[in-house]
Amino acid sequence: MTDSNAPHAADSNPSGEQQLTHLRADGSAAMVDVSDKQVTKRVATAEAVFVTRPDVVQMLMSGNLPKGEALGTARIAGIMAAKRTWELVPLCHPLPISKVSVDFTAEESAVRVSAQVTTKGVTGVEMEALTAASVAALTLYDMVKAVDKHAEVTGIRVLAKSGGKSGDWARD
Repeated sequence: MTDSNAPHAADSNPSGEQQLTHLRADGSAAMVDVSDKQVTKRVATAEAVFVTRPDVVQMLMSGNLPKGEALGTARIAGIMAAKRTWELVPLCHPLPISKVSVDFTAEESAVRVSAQVTTKGVTGVEMEALTAASVAALTLYDMVKAVDKHAEVTGIRVLAKSGGKSGDWARD
């Protein structure tokens, strides 16, 4: 997600339309300059849904998979991924992450992966939360592919964000 308050080359757009912040006037990609933004506490929550069979959900939740205990492995993978988002997504800034939490909620035929990332910085942590949830869900796939090759990772989305000039937002 981009911050609509970030400076960009096309601020003087006569039509009044909001411009993408990662594009220069000539349309080429550029990293947004956040040096003039205020440091605030910023929190973002994202989720991914790991869809599988009900028996595999039971194996995941009980730690009885051929590859071992998957939830702990996926939690660590999500935390590590959040800390390295800036290396994976080309225009993300490296951020001083204060906290990452990754949680799992079992449903009948799915496991909902929720990631929350906190920082005190000049730009939001939505991308870090999305990366954490995604990589944790991908790790679940890796851990269960021997028992369910048809498993899927779906529903990757931001649920909420707070902090910064644009304020708080939550999905309905």
